[in-house]
Amino acid sequence: MRTRENKRKAFQYAILILVGIVMVYPLIWMCFAVFKTNAEIFSSAAILPQKWVFDAFDGIGKPVGGQITLWKAMFNTYTIVIPKVVFTLVSSTLTAYSFSRFKYPGRNLMCGLMIATLFLPQVVLNVPQYIMYSEWGWTDSYAPLIVPTLFAVESYFVFMLLQFLRGVPRELEEAAEIDGCNSFQTLWKIIVPMLKPSLVSCALFQFMWSSNDFQGPLIYVNTVKRYPVSVFLKMTMDADAGTAWNKVLASSIIALLPTLVVFFLAQNEFVEGVSAGGVKG
Repeated sequence: MRTRENKRKAFQYAILILVGIVMVYPLIWMCFAVFKTNAEIFSSAAILPQKWVFDAFDGIGKPVGGQITLWKAMFNTYTIVIPKVVFTLVSSTLTAYSFSRFKYPGRNLMCGLMIATLFLPQVVLNVPQYIMYSEWGWTDSYAPLIVPTLFAVESYFVFMLLQFLRGVPRELEEAAEIDGCNSFQTLWKIIVPMLKPSLVSCALFQFMWSSNDFQGPLIYVNTVKRYPVSVFLKMTMDADAGTAWNKVLASSIIALLPTLVVFFLAQNEFVEGVSAGGVKG
């Protein structure tokens, strides 16, 4: 029996290692492609370069188009990302708590409409949203990217927290009410600490999605000095003058580092939150 169990575990680990290698390979290739020439980047999938070049990081901080540097673009990115993460957590938590704990007219209808928006493609909203924000004078600013997150527009996060809340025993809240806590005190002192894994998962998803968002800033931000790093990297690709792809990849790696650091620091809570959010109590 032990031999059979060991073989089963060895097979499982072998599959996991193989899948892990397949998933990590593009990132490893990108790190070594920084030291390749353009010709080798497009002609070989090997990890190690045949001919090493070390000019990828030369001039990495120089302004592109004479207006914006990589560091300024990264600052712009997190000027958008950090408020979006904070506002999303607050608004999604309040909305999920409302749907799961309070009874009021139209609650089930609104919850159903919220879940239905998960199937609504963003592309069908771009034109009406742009017209609306343009009439409000919000274009060429970060407002269209940040302000909507105050109103729990990310239905996926509300749904994730709602699923987690369904597994939280109501007896804990009843005990808090007996001790004199009101609804907000119960939420802050009892529910939020228990929601930590799911909140971390929501924060990481929003952090990654917002950092990689290209379409939103491209639509609403017109001033080059306000571009985030996703649009900045597109600016570094010049089809007419030719693109030094190793330098583009070097900038991409630098832009990717904060996301990787944040993910690895919070990976335990992230895995626990994703797992718990998909299980009903």
